[in-house]
Amino acid sequence: MSLTETSPAPRDAASKHRLRLWLRLLKVSRLVEGELRERLRDEFDSTLPRFDVLAALSRSEQGLKMSELSSELRVSNGNVTGIVERLVEEGLLLRVPVEGDRRATLVRLTKKGEERFAKMAMVHEGWVDAILSEISPEDAQRVTALLSGLATKTNRERQS
Repeated sequence: MSLTETSPAPRDAASKHRLRLWLRLLKVSRLVEGELRERLRDEFDSTLPRFDVLAALSRSEQGLKMSELSSELRVSNGNVTGIVERLVEEGLLLRVPVEGDRRATLVRLTKKGEERFAKMAMVHEGWVDAILSEISPEDAQRVTALLSGLATKTNRERQS
């Protein structure tokens, strides 16, 4: 069944377990995200969306077009534009013209942006590790594999 198909809600035990799982994933995700947002604000005077922009650009040495950045973050161009503008003003990002396309520009990290993000990423990883410390490495690998499989299936169904 694809994501867009509807059917009567199943009432069996497996369905109820999956619903509880979804609700628990959602709740835990929101709790962890809230904690990370607060820590980013307190420690770095930053926001999670700013961190996400820096993270996406850190994975692309040559930079990304705004449309690529929006797609990577799964948000609208409008959502990214304001964040990028402020990061450019702070000297963390640089706009670079795309050769052969006068209308397009790439956005990429400056040296200052790379250094700032490297520090933020290291601290962020430590926070995530501490928050999830009750989960064994084996369980973390298993849950990651299960969620990766679900993401692959869901993406495939959305594209068909």
